[in-house]
Amino acid sequence: MKILVVEDERDLRETICASLQKEKFIVESAADFYSALDKINDYDYDCILLDIMLPGGSGLDLLRELKRLRRSDSVLIISAKDSLDDKVDGLELGADDYLTKPFHLAELNARIKSLIRRRQNNGDISVKLGNLTLYPDKRQAEVDGQALQLNRKEFDLLYYFVVNPNRVINKMSLAESVWGDNIDQADSLDFIYSQVKNLRKKLKLAGATVEVKAVYGFGYKLSEIDV
Repeated sequence: MKILVVEDERDLRETICASLQKEKFIVESAADFYSALDKINDYDYDCILLDIMLPGGSGLDLLRELKRLRRSDSVLIISAKDSLDDKVDGLELGADDYLTKPFHLAELNARIKSLIRRRQNNGDISVKLGNLTLYPDKRQAEVDGQALQLNRKEFDLLYYFVVNPNRVINKMSLAESVWGDNIDQADSLDFIYSQVKNLRKKLKLAGATVEVKAVYGFGYKLSEIDV
């Protein structure tokens, strides 16, 4: 999977690129409007992370160019501008999602994976593992087609597990996926323990073919049950 990161802030650009490379993506970057325009005209990408305010031009103009070229690259706008007009303009021009700075890398990675899955599945944004299906846009979960009743935090945790299957995730990463940077470390880690415990119980009672396993000294991972 190939991703283009269009961001003029050097430290943030390098941090995002390093994080995506750890996720095994092929990553290219552009620091200004014209270098981004060259890459967009020369290459196809599975996802483009696009800042609005760029040296030399606007990210919205890059969106217009993608629309003119009838391109199908998924686009995630990342911008410090928390303006409703910018969001509406970007989405109307073809952007698939909008993330306001500052954001946590765990959320960014999850959204990118969701967009790529949607692109691969012709617009279907459901996420499946075993007999478990999540609908992120509706915040709903099902096991074998039957609704799984989860509170908001339980759903957020389960979604983060499902988009990172078979991966050991430490408690702090889980806490950050739910609260972002606005967390109280001690309280949130205790809360994660209780929420994961409840989540494991609900999955088991519903007959899910996936389970959250504790990895002693490291954290948790979600994997399919051998049946």
